[in-house]
Amino acid sequence: MAANNRRMSGKKGAQVGSGGQRRKGLEGKGPTPPAEMRKGHKKNRIAGAKAKQAVRRPAPRGRGGKSSSELVVGRNPVVEALREGVPASTLYVQQFIDNDERVREALQLAAERGGINLMEAPRPELDRMTNGLNHQGLVLQVPPYEYAHPEDLASAAYDDGEDPLIVALDGVTDPRNLGAVVRSVSAFGGHGVVVPERRAAGMTAGAWKTSAGTAARTPVARATNLTRALEAYKKAGIVVVGLAADGEHEIGELEALQGPVVIVVGSEGKGLSRLVGETCDFRVRIPMPGGAESLNAGVAAGIVLYEAARRRG
Repeated sequence: MAANNRRMSGKKGAQVGSGGQRRKGLEGKGPTPPAEMRKGHKKNRIAGAKAKQAVRRPAPRGRGGKSSSELVVGRNPVVEALREGVPASTLYVQQFIDNDERVREALQLAAERGGINLMEAPRPELDRMTNGLNHQGLVLQVPPYEYAHPEDLASAAYDDGEDPLIVALDGVTDPRNLGAVVRSVSAFGGHGVVVPERRAAGMTAGAWKTSAGTAARTPVARATNLTRALEAYKKAGIVVVGLAADGEHEIGELEALQGPVVIVVGSEGKGLSRLVGETCDFRVRIPMPGGAESLNAGVAAGIVLYEAARRRG
């Protein structure tokens, strides 16, 4: 036996090796995924069952002061929403998804923030959930936004010993404009934004992203009827100022900006609606020496809010 071993160990020539497979097997495979993502794990089975139930159950309809839930679809949109702090309740991840940088970042951001459920679901379930959109294996559920009441904005200002500075939007349908207005209100010490319940932009994921996080501390109220909400503000002693290209006053001349005021901004194309325009105490214009016909809602609101903040300062 010993002689046989010596003959084998002394054999010359090429010998069969592993082809590098053993070395590859020793390489790391990245961080261990959470239990909800590991196939066969109890939490994975529970997450899968919950995902199926969520898909079969219709999305809740907004009632009173709440909107309906929303889905952000696709790898880049999901990662951007998580980066910008858009509120989220659940991150759905497709089973056996290709684990690229965006998927890893989405999982990491969701885990770091906390309070976001991770659900693994088969592709057909995600297809049904998104109505066939190209979700790329990632779907983020944004919970319903809870709107304030228009009266709450003025009450909160008075409680802080300040004159209300509120922006109302009339016919603004782009959520990015709403987000920009929320950001300007926060920057210049305003107390909130009022939007109509119908035919107007709401606090969607796009509005949250454009607000750059300021929507978390600047309330948005929803009015069933904007004209009646403005009339209620007037009865409470708050001046209503509407922006109009043909306004009778320039913003630099309006002393009313120093006191309690609601600034009404219309859509870029149509401006203020007739009833809202008639309700305003003043109609003011922004001088534009460059000759532009109009400004979008976010820019116009920012200019007037700056003038109001300068006067109050």
